[in-house]
Amino acid sequence: MKQSNTPTNLDLKKDDALTIEWDDGAVSVYPIAYLRKLSPSADMRELRKSMAKNPLTILPDSMGSSGTITATGAEMVGNYAIKIAFSDGHDTGIYTWDYLRKIDPATNTTGQAPGDDASPHDDPLGLGGKQ
Repeated sequence: MKQSNTPTNLDLKKDDALTIEWDDGAVSVYPIAYLRKLSPSADMRELRKSMAKNPLTILPDSMGSSGTITATGAEMVGNYAIKIAFSDGHDTGIYTWDYLRKIDPATNTTGQAPGDDASPHDDPLGLGGKQ
């Protein structure tokens, strides 16, 4: 997968932030809670869409936990992404370099992830019926 953005340095401080130095000289700092909120996983994408449609959406148990979210680990995914595991058990989001550039907190003024403005699925859990 060809990425138009490539990091030259990654620095993950598990209780604070992921800092990325990019090949064009830019530096991005992503707080851990921000990365968790904007996880590109399918379940989180659908949850964000549901919450935009209905602010009273019931959050999964892991999202309602009190305390600070931290990263518990990270691993490279090929040459194109990083996968981060969080203290609440979430570990299914694969953050491509292009995705990370798009959600850079310094330039992402909406606080939304790419695609969050698309319509929610009628059957986000794949149970065969409207919810």
